[in-house]
Amino acid sequence: MTWPETLRTAWEAISTRRMRSALTVLGILIGIAAVMLTVGLGQGAQQQVASQIDKLGSNLLIVSPGSSTSLTGVRGGRGSATTLTTADAAMLADPVVAPDVRAVAPTSSTSTSLTANGTNWTTTVVGTTPDWLRVRARTVSAGRMFTESELTTAQPEVVLGATTSQELFSGRNPVGQTVTIGAQPFTVIGVLDTVGSTVGGDQDDQAIVPATTYATLVSPSSGTSVSTIYLEATSSDTLSAAYQEATNALLTTHGVTADDADFSIGSQESIVETATSTAHTLTVLLGSIAGISLLVGGIGVMNIMLVSVTERIREIGLRKALGATPRIIRRQFLTEASVLGLIGGLLGLALGVAGSRVLPSFIDQPVTVSPLAAALALAISLVIGVAAGVYPASRAARLSPIDALRSE
Repeated sequence: MTWPETLRTAWEAISTRRMRSALTVLGILIGIAAVMLTVGLGQGAQQQVASQIDKLGSNLLIVSPGSSTSLTGVRGGRGSATTLTTADAAMLADPVVAPDVRAVAPTSSTSTSLTANGTNWTTTVVGTTPDWLRVRARTVSAGRMFTESELTTAQPEVVLGATTSQELFSGRNPVGQTVTIGAQPFTVIGVLDTVGSTVGGDQDDQAIVPATTYATLVSPSSGTSVSTIYLEATSSDTLSAAYQEATNALLTTHGVTADDADFSIGSQESIVETATSTAHTLTVLLGSIAGISLLVGGIGVMNIMLVSVTERIREIGLRKALGATPRIIRRQFLTEASVLGLIGGLLGLALGVAGSRVLPSFIDQPVTVSPLAAALALAISLVIGVAAGVYPASRAARLSPIDALRSE
C-alpha cells in the first residue's frame, strides 16, 4: 500500500466516525490553544515590562542614597538617607572621573499642590537639570525645556507632564500661563510628551523645575542634597563600565568601602532581568498547567484508536489475509492517529491566533504569538498523535489473521 492510499484510507476511516473524531480533535484543539495563549500572555507580559522599563531611560543607571538611622535607633529603608549631593552629580558628570557616563541628572522630588485658574491638583514636583530630558528619554510636545542659564539663575519656570497639564488647564495650551506651586508663581514653559504609566508610576503626572529653583522656592530645607542621580551610559556595551566608574568614584568621595556603602546603584539591565525572570517563571507555570489539557487530548486519541482497533478486527484480519504486512497495518493506524493530531493542532493554532487578537481588548494585556511557538504547537500536536497511536497500532499489527476473521 502506497502512502497516498494510506492517507486516503485514514481519512475515510476518520470521516466514517465524524462525531467521535470531532470530539477527539476537540481535546487536542483546546490543549494547543490553551498552551499558545498562556505562553503568549507570558511573552506579552515580558515585552510590556521591558517596554515600560525602557521608558525610564536608555542605558540607565540609578544612584540612590543609603538608609538612615534616627536618634532613637530606628533604621529607615534604603533611600531614606541624604548622602547624595549636587557635588556628587557634578563629579560623576566629569569625563575624567567617569568617561563612560554620557549624561547626569540629579533629582529631588516632593508631592505638593499646584494651582492654576482656580483649579488645583496635587502632583510630584521634580527639581533637576536640563539633562534630565535626555537621560530619561523624554521629549517636549509643546514649548521647551529650561536651559543651563535658567538653571544657574534659579528661574521660576516649570515644565508640566501631560496629565498634570490636562488636570490644570483642561486641554488648553498652558505654555506662557502661570502656575502656583506652594505660594510661589511659576511660568509654564513646556509640556512633556506622554509616555503613560511605568513601574515607577504615572510618568505623565509631574512638574519639572530647575534644581536651583527647587532648592530655593519649593523645598528650601533640601539644601544641596538630592534623592536620586540618574546616569546615562554612553552605550549598552559600556553600561557595566559606567557602573564600576560611578561606584568607585562615590566610594572614594564618601570615604566608605563597598561593605558599608551609603548609596546603591541599580542598572536598567538588572531591573529588566528581574522583571522578565518573574514573568518567565509564571509563563512556565501557566504553560505547564495548560499542558495537562494536551495530555488529556493525547489520551483521547489513544482511546479512540483502541476502540477503532477493536471495531475493525475483521477488517484487519481481511487485510492480513490479502497480504498486508504488520508494518503496513501499523502504518495505517499511526497515520490515522497522526491525522487526528495534526487536524487538532491546526484548529488549535487558528483558535490561538484568533484569541491573541481578541483577548487584549478584554483583559488590557498584550498576547504575543511567535512563529516559533506556532510551529512548536503543530509539532507537538503531531507528536501527540503519533505517540498516542503507537500502542493501538502495535496491537493491531500483532493480531492473527485467523483469530481476527473469526471474531464477531
